[in-house]
Amino acid sequence: MEVVWLPADGAGIQRAAAALRAGELVAFPTETVYGLGADATSAAAVAGVFRAKGRPLDNPLIVHVTDAAAAEALGVEWPPAAAVLAEHFWPGPLTVVVRAATAIRVPASVRGGLDTVAVRCPDHSLARRLLAAAGVPVAAPSANRSGRPSPTTADAVAEALGEGRCGSAGVVWLLDGGPARIGVESTVVDVSGPHPVLLRPGGLARGAIERWVGPLHEPAAGGPARSPGMRYRHYAPERPLVLLALSTDQAVKRLRAWPAARTGLLAEHRVVQELQWPAVVDLGDTPDSAAAGLFAGLVRLDRWPGLDRLAAVWNNQEGVGWAVMNRLERAAAEVVRS
Repeated sequence: MEVVWLPADGAGIQRAAAALRAGELVAFPTETVYGLGADATSAAAVAGVFRAKGRPLDNPLIVHVTDAAAAEALGVEWPPAAAVLAEHFWPGPLTVVVRAATAIRVPASVRGGLDTVAVRCPDHSLARRLLAAAGVPVAAPSANRSGRPSPTTADAVAEALGEGRCGSAGVVWLLDGGPARIGVESTVVDVSGPHPVLLRPGGLARGAIERWVGPLHEPAAGGPARSPGMRYRHYAPERPLVLLALSTDQAVKRLRAWPAARTGLLAEHRVVQELQWPAVVDLGDTPDSAAAGLFAGLVRLDRWPGLDRLAAVWNNQEGVGWAVMNRLERAAAEVVRS
């Protein structure tokens, strides 16, 4: 697949908007990660997203819209919980899952064949200008190969989808909006039933959501996967990743017995400082800094020469830390908790 860069100006946005209306693919920045977008009302355009990513067809996509009115215009049921969440958190890193009505404009392929659709309004000026210029809702998963770490820069998109790395033919138009501010995908809440259900932790903290809609329930065991990030292994580097979900002292003690020269380390600043290993990514001192550097850090270590495996140390679920833990758990080949 050929990646064609576009300037992040009025002309670039208009060209990208025209590409979306013509059924082509556009990679664009959001506050969470970069998305790979297509006209959400066109089954043919959306099929190109699945081909480019190598994405399973039963894995639903998120539809990006300009505001709550545009979400309702898709032809969905819009319950009070959706209206409250959109009022308080849109634009922002929150996706709501609502039930499709008989007038739904979104084809079944976007919904993974389900009777629900996931919708969000991104909080990034370039994304919002693109949506307004295109005049169509945009179905957009992360702009990477399915199962790999999500891209948080335009360079990472080009690396993931460029010629020789993607099995699909055609063109991806790429708008460069700089590094993603949050660094992990949106929180997904299902409001299609009697109680709000947390489907995916993300860039919006659980407590903030529960303040407005009450306690978030867990998905029913064995139920349909109504959100990306629920069923398949995601975010994984090519080298095996071991997650040490331990205290700092426990993790450092465990890692001192590992071969430092053959192991890449992704951890908070204190762990990095204590071990002084050659192949490290320092996630800083806060959940926010860890989220912002998580995916780029995994990719960087995965390319480090001479490593047999990667180790991540994380056990902080405050704020966006819950999403960092979720991504590492899904990316890991092994999780150590004691």
